Amino acid sequence: MLKNIVKNLEPSSTLKINEISKQLERKGKKIYKFGFGQSPFQVPKNIVNKLKENAHQNKYLPMQGLEELRISVAKHISIKKKYNYSSDNVIVGPGSKELMFLLHVAFEGEIILPIPSWVSYAPQAIIGRNKIQMIETRRENDWFPTGSEIEKIILKDKDKNYLLFLNSPNNPSGQICENLSEISEVAKKYNLIILSDEIYSEINFDNEYKSISNFCPEKTIISNGLSKWCGAGGWRLGYFIIPDNLKIIKKTINVLASETFSAVSAPIQYAAIEAYEGDHNNYIKSSKNILKAVGNYVYDKLCSNKILINKPRGGFYLMPEFLSKKFRSSSEMCDDILNKTGVALLPGSDFGFDKKKLIVRLSYTDFDGQNFMDEYEKNNDLSENTIKEFAPKIVEGVNQLKKWSETI
Repeated sequence: MLKNIVKNLEPSSTLKINEISKQLERKGKKIYKFGFGQSPFQVPKNIVNKLKENAHQNKYLPMQGLEELRISVAKHISIKKKYNYSSDNVIVGPGSKELMFLLHVAFEGEIILPIPSWVSYAPQAIIGRNKIQMIETRRENDWFPTGSEIEKIILKDKDKNYLLFLNSPNNPSGQICENLSEISEVAKKYNLIILSDEIYSEINFDNEYKSISNFCPEKTIISNGLSKWCGAGGWRLGYFIIPDNLKIIKKTINVLASETFSAVSAPIQYAAIEAYEGDHNNYIKSSKNILKAVGNYVYDKLCSNKILINKPRGGFYLMPEFLSKKFRSSSEMCDDILNKTGVALLPGSDFGFDKKKLIVRLSYTDFDGQNFMDEYEKNNDLSENTIKEFAPKIVEGVNQLKKWSETI
């Protein structure tokens, strides 16, 4: 009845852990939701108001997206990237995840994925019937591949087409890719296209965000959306920016879109114009500073001779590695942590690591972001006492995890 290609696929682990956490809470167990990554902040009020104003919009919109929205996105990105994109380069979809899926379906060649990678890249590649080449990265390289590691894969068959997925700031590691120039030189040299997943680009703790598109725009598809910086994950609006010389990909994705989702919700698209034309610098600055403070708090508390961990540099994730021989797999360890502490985490094996490597992904977003933001904008205070008051479940959950780590 089922095709072999989908028989062994499991539900997305990020969505699955969210459902498990909710089930346990309904049974009365206190759960620290460190497994599911979504913004803790509310959508800016002016964008919400635009959604209300456009609730009456009930007509199908162009499959590539509302022209006014695509103009706004192109202008917004052109300023940031210092590269001239037009509305014709933009495709709007019901979340960037759906657009990535269509890219997998359309692309003919091999997919290059770093380990670790976001949980849905590999399953989508499998559904798209593309061969996957994995690159094991290292902590000392901030969990990103080097140019030579990418080139080594390509040199096995230079005539093939390759698509590299590059996510910075990264989910699950919370790190930022520093060797963009080196990777771009490989892309320019071979049949390599890069999907630059920039969904966390506005939550970048460094002073200035750098994209691979700054180095090789002609070989880079930019993927972004509203879910992370705008707190609008449930609105489901993302976009691709595809350069002119890859227009065959854009054309094919448009065709696939016409046969699948048709068009993104009209009220959401009209509201999204405000997201890209309005001034949200204070909102972004506040949310970024809060997440940085909370992330550094978690890092400082967990860092020990039993836990290896990199300081967070963007997004809202940390990737602790537990130095223990007690467990056979990261999944078994996560089950033990959840049962004994109520802390929900995702095992490193979900992100491509060998199951014996005791790495987990920790999302530090289990707090009321609006209350925290209101307090921060009033008093500009991100002290430990403020974190304890406005992110109590983060503090409690980290304490539980720290105590557990001392027993292994």
